[in-house]
Amino acid sequence: MAGVPEVIIRLESLFSKFPGIGRKSARRIAFHLLDKERDEIIQLAKALVDLKDKVTHCPVCNHITEQTPCDICANARRDDSILCVVEDSLDVIALEKSVSFRGKYHVLGGLISPLDGIGPDDLAIDSLIKRLDNVKEIIIAINPSVEGDTTTFYLSRLLKDKPIKITRLARGIPIG
Repeated sequence: MAGVPEVIIRLESLFSKFPGIGRKSARRIAFHLLDKERDEIIQLAKALVDLKDKVTHCPVCNHITEQTPCDICANARRDDSILCVVEDSLDVIALEKSVSFRGKYHVLGGLISPLDGIGPDDLAIDSLIKRLDNVKEIIIAINPSVEGDTTTFYLSRLLKDKPIKITRLARGIPIG
């Protein structure tokens, strides 16, 4: 593109790959960074590298963490007998904001989506099954979409013979 430095074009291309950021927004971000002090840019670059170097998935619940196990799994005051199954770590963060759930979580890492080539083996379902020894209730907190309903149906069928209460978050519009 004439008149635009190659580094700006490269940044636009990279930023536009982020969800919700189109080419125009990517260009605005690139130009915004151009006006920042070098130290701020270095802090941003270091934070991005730290994201990849320090954040991992908890080996117990598959939630993102900087420590092993994550602070939720390590918390002895949380109820081990109740497990909330969610699609991703964003769901854990949203539920934790409510400050009402005192059980533990299991992050699947996605949803079953045959059209996208994602099957049960691509999700953290095996590690969920391994955690069920002391679990009395599983709350399935997955969005009600085609993929979400498929995943919920699969989990319900998989767990139907276990002595575990399976519930799902309410959905719909309350009346009255």
